[in-house]
Parts: sequence; C-alpha cells; structure tokens
Amino acid sequence: MRGLYIGIDVGGTNLKAGAVDAAGRLLAVERRPLAFRDPEAFAGDLADLAEAALSAAGAGPEDALGVGIGLPGAVSGGEVLYTTNIPMEHVPLADLFRRRLDLPVLLGNDADCAAAGEFLRGAGRGFRDFVVLTLGTGLGGGIILDGRLRGGETSSEAGHLVTHVGGLPCPCGRRGCWEQYASATALIRQTRAAMAEHPESLLCRLAAERGTVDGRTPFQAAEAGDETALAVCRQYVEELAEGTASLINLLRPEAVAFGGGVAGAPEQLLLEPLRRRVGELCFSRHGGRTTRILRAELGNDAGIIGAALLGRVTST
Repeated sequence: MRGLYIGIDVGGTNLKAGAVDAAGRLLAVERRPLAFRDPEAFAGDLADLAEAALSAAGAGPEDALGVGIGLPGAVSGGEVLYTTNIPMEHVPLADLFRRRLDLPVLLGNDADCAAAGEFLRGAGRGFRDFVVLTLGTGLGGGIILDGRLRGGETSSEAGHLVTHVGGLPCPCGRRGCWEQYASATALIRQTRAAMAEHPESLLCRLAAERGTVDGRTPFQAAEAGDETALAVCRQYVEELAEGTASLINLLRPEAVAFGGGVAGAPEQLLLEPLRRRVGELCFSRHGGRTTRILRAELGNDAGIIGAALLGRVTST
C-alpha cells in the first residue's frame, strides 16, 4: 500500500497518529497518552506511534512518503521553537525523529494543521482564501491565502490579537488578548462568573448534576430558555465577533470556519448570531466580498489529516 502519509497531532494530554492516503482519506488512527521525558524520547515515541498507524493500515515505513507533525506552539523548518504544554525550546525535532524513522518530516503549528485539513478535505474545499479558528483551551488560527498556508511552516497567532486594550493578562505577556475573551477557557470563566451572580440559574443546576462546567454548559442552559445562560452566550458571541471581524477586515477571506468543542454549539445560539454581528462589524457591509461563516467539518481528525498533507499547502 505505497503512497501513504502520516499525520501526527500532539495534544495537551494525548498523541494521535493517522495513516492518510494520497486522496486525503484517513485509513487508520493510533492514540496513546503523552508522557514527555526528554526531546529524544519524545521523538522516539512519535516514531513508534507513526509505525503503529502504518501497521494498523496494513502498511509499513517503506509505504510512507512522509510525516507531518502538528504541535501546540511555534515551529520553524524542522525546529520546535517552543511548545505551550511540553518543555521544548529550540529542539531539532525533525532530525531527532529521523534518527528513529528515516522519512521526510514537516513540522507545523496545530492550528495551521487543522486549517490545512479543513482546506483540503473539509469546510474549506473550493476556496482559495480560508481561515480556521479553533475554540479550545486557547484560540488558535490557521490562515490559507491563495491556496497556501500563510507564512509557510511558521504559525499565525490569531488568539493574541488584542481586543481589549489593558484587559485581562495573557500568558504570552500582553493584556487583553482575544483568547482571554473568546476561547473555551474564557467561556467557562464567564459562565462561572454568571453562576456566582445568579445561583438560581439553570446553569448552576446543570453544573451540579454533571459535576463540571464546560463549554457546552451555557448553550445547553440557553437552549432551555435560561436568561442568565442566554446573556452569557450573547456576550460570548460579541467577543468572538470582534476578533473575527478584525481578521476579516484585514484578510478578506472567502470563508472562516470554526472548530473545537465550542463550535458544536447549536446554530441558532452561536453561528447565526455570529454571522449577523460580524456582518455589522465588517467593512464588507459597504460592498465587496462577503466572507462566509462556517462550522468546521473534520472534528478531531482535522489536525491529523492536515499534518499528513502539510506539504501541499506549504510547498512553493
């Protein structure tokens, strides 16, 4: 089964590797917990997982054309400049990987890989200028312009646009970054604040029943008509719209697709009001290209597929 690609998605707690064919079809996926010891051992773990994914697809290393690795942080060429959840800085990860498994290796930011996957196999098919925004622990962004990933193998940091000057502190060192207001983490914080002010809210009952508050909680309560939850959702959409409109005004993409757990919220509570508000804020309301607001299609597979096919959107 020659002509396969391997995509590896490095998450906060787990590693996933998939075997992908030349058409972008995901043939097999292997997962294991992330257990970082040192960069050399980490590269070996990734190589082992890549081989396991090939084996699950009925193939071997001789069938693979290359490997793409998506990481939560900044990369340049074959080097990890830094990662946000594991202690790596200026690590030649591609070289370390090839010591264990001698295949061509490309490194990418995880949000860029998700954008590549959606562009090639998901919501971005048929577009040339396309943005993916992932709503998770942080707020990631991947940008495709004229069919190529913006900056090649370097990453965009959409979540660190400042939407509130002098606002909440961000781990990046600035204040008021967009992800402090529009990530899933921010939504959970906003929900907890609303619960503290309104203990009678359905939000509190749902959290007590489930033993947790997550990005789905306010939307589930809002679907049931809870006014406190509806207010949380409206404010979240406003925060999301501000940064989205700024990106659209700058880049004028054909479409923006939202991924991550929060993006699965009911259409009438998230994407429909987001489309209306972005339309009010964008310069295109005066004429010209109108950017479509979409839901990403590939879910947790986007990063694997995009990493595997990263060369298609980074090559010149």
